Amino acid sequence: MLSSTIDHMSKAHHNFYDKLAVNRIALSKLLLNDALFTAVPRDWHVIITDIKGSTAAVANGLNETVNLIATGSIVAVLNLAFKAKISIPFFFGGDGATFIVPSILIDLALKKLTIFRKNTLQNFNVDLRVGTVSVDQLYKEGHQINICKFAISDFFAIPVVLGNGLNYAESLIKAEDYALLKEEDLTEELDLNGMQCRWDRIAPPENVKEVVTLLVMAPKIENQALSLSKVMEGIDKIYGGIKTRQPISVGQLKFNSTFQRMSSEMRARIGKIKFFELVRDWFVNSFGTLYFLTSSGKRYLNRLVETSDTLVLDGKINTVICGDEQQREKLIDLLDELEQKGEIVYGLFRSPDSIMSCYVRDLKDDHIHFVDGAGGGYTQAAKMLKQKINA
Repeated sequence: MLSSTIDHMSKAHHNFYDKLAVNRIALSKLLLNDALFTAVPRDWHVIITDIKGSTAAVANGLNETVNLIATGSIVAVLNLAFKAKISIPFFFGGDGATFIVPSILIDLALKKLTIFRKNTLQNFNVDLRVGTVSVDQLYKEGHQINICKFAISDFFAIPVVLGNGLNYAESLIKAEDYALLKEEDLTEELDLNGMQCRWDRIAPPENVKEVVTLLVMAPKIENQALSLSKVMEGIDKIYGGIKTRQPISVGQLKFNSTFQRMSSEMRARIGKIKFFELVRDWFVNSFGTLYFLTSSGKRYLNRLVETSDTLVLDGKINTVICGDEQQREKLIDLLDELEQKGEIVYGLFRSPDSIMSCYVRDLKDDHIHFVDGAGGGYTQAAKMLKQKINA
């Protein structure tokens, strides 16, 4: 029904993001090239999902549940967009997500996220905040959202946003007086097909010692592009390119489809446990390791590494990288220098492993994998960032 509605409207406008060119130059150079960025249309909308009290949840050992719920919110919106044949930019944040969607999707997306919010509250006692603000409102209040695409690999491109519009929208929705959506539409069905969390904690590649989760923001919007470019250039020099600093490697992947993990996934996906379906899925997944020995399975694992979402740019830098202690010390020296000059504020968290949750529409080409530092990397880095901002 949604797809047929769109067929009678101007697809060019709704497919604004899909039609953006994919840029393959160095990210530090891309950030400095204004001509490669385009303003998001005024009648699009920003949606924010955010787990309230995520820092306490991570401290209580629920970091994998936090990631699962954040991933579920992404899957709910992406499945809707896929059915409508619309490509949308989205940003994984460890304890939530950000989306930019056209007006044709906004009402349905909010309805589905509100149902998902009710499920997570009932099944996990976790409160997922869901809020929205129009791009037009952000522009009228003097904020910007300029976007382009950046090629991570031959198969995977990410949105890159400059401007403070998304950060401002997040601050509005996280405010205590924001009117959160509470009413769910029981006539709507929640589609979380493809959501998976079947991998154990992932150690860094062989001979690599640690995983670093990093958040960087530029407090002066007029210098944002230059400041973030300096950080990305520094990361490239210290750690190497995206492939070199990638914390996910085929050799360290361990399939983990325990009954408990799959039951948590099912509760997040459909809001309850269907015992016979759970047993069937567990039995099928027990043969997963055999599949990964086949040529198709090996191809999937290699593509998994290439489509791991370890770099998010939503007006700030959010990234998970791996290296050694000496590299981290060089990075901190660079970040401290830029911070002392007032160019950036950063939060950093070190962990021995990373964790991954997945959205698998098909095993051949259509899958994406969301990476966070173990122990709540993004949440812990955000905690450090907030403490500096408040100080």
